[in-house]
Amino acid sequence: MQPFAGNGPEWDGLIGSLPDAHLLQTWEWAQVKAAFGWKPMPFIWSGSSGDCSAAAMVLKREVLKRGFTARLCVLYVPKGPLFDRANIRLRAQVLDDLQALARKQGAILLKIDPDVQLGSGVPGQAGSTESKAGQDFQSELIRRGWIDSNEQIQFRNTVMVDLAPSEDGLLERMKQKTRYNIRLAKKKGVQVRAGTRTDLDLLYRMYAETSVRDGFVIRDRAYYRTVWEKFMQPNVSGHQPAAEPLIAEVNGEVVAAVFLFHFARRGYYLYGMSRDAHRAKMPNYLLQWEAMKRAKSLGCTLYDLWGAPDEFSESDSMWGVFRFKEGLGGQVIRTLGAWDYPASPLWYKTYTQILPRVLNVMRARGRKRTERALE
Repeated sequence: MQPFAGNGPEWDGLIGSLPDAHLLQTWEWAQVKAAFGWKPMPFIWSGSSGDCSAAAMVLKREVLKRGFTARLCVLYVPKGPLFDRANIRLRAQVLDDLQALARKQGAILLKIDPDVQLGSGVPGQAGSTESKAGQDFQSELIRRGWIDSNEQIQFRNTVMVDLAPSEDGLLERMKQKTRYNIRLAKKKGVQVRAGTRTDLDLLYRMYAETSVRDGFVIRDRAYYRTVWEKFMQPNVSGHQPAAEPLIAEVNGEVVAAVFLFHFARRGYYLYGMSRDAHRAKMPNYLLQWEAMKRAKSLGCTLYDLWGAPDEFSESDSMWGVFRFKEGLGGQVIRTLGAWDYPASPLWYKTYTQILPRVLNVMRARGRKRTERALE
């Protein structure tokens, strides 16, 4: 394990060639987090031939900056580390080194949530499968004393659309109602255009409206502008991630939008927003179809719809969103989720008892802040 000494395009090029390369391990995502209190620490592992065999963009955040707890911090590897999961020796080396790093940094915990598949499909339904490699990885974490985290940062599960078929093939895999709603949106005059930086304030306001209406918490305007502008920069090397907004309009009125991110042949649907106006014209269905076609044209072979329920039942708060995504012809992918290495067990116990209360207060304040911003 050694610190990475190169630049952003070099890092993105390296990790783009590793298994399960993910948008949240890119240099650009680390720079976004750096603007909001995290310190990026990129590391690589080299094989016998000198090639990069594993990588981890570790994010570090100090918990308190003064007093006797000033050295305490938390470490997080979003959607990483990246390496060949079947290589048992490499897996052990990566975990050994990350655990040693956590102890050396005086971390309360080290959190990872790699894209390790535990299975695909909805459990109990036809076609559902389990992954032995994923189960083995989980068993290794348990043996080492890692803890299945109560604080999941990313979605544990998602819905993935295979973009390999032709456009006709993609439509054929969708549910009949989804195809009907795509055609209806076109018939009712919904049009989709690519957005630009001049649209970002409008898109944030629409995202804020969506969060208040649907009951989820978002960050402030500065955070999303930082994310969107960072990923909308020109892709100089060809290896870097990128993003573009797709905006649905009816008679020139903006009614909905999605942000399409793409990196290492995978498209991502990270942010979606809509207004109440013209909802009956089904703009969200046409937006997703246009996003899938755009991702395919950019060379993506997968389209990640970013999020599915933990429990596949109608009682889950994400059930309605999941049914919409499922209609697009995707497959449920169940992953390992976030696991914590308690580098300091005593501090870890204290921290994990206090953190949920702090987050509840922050979320309540966030909701009120968003509502005031709309007013």
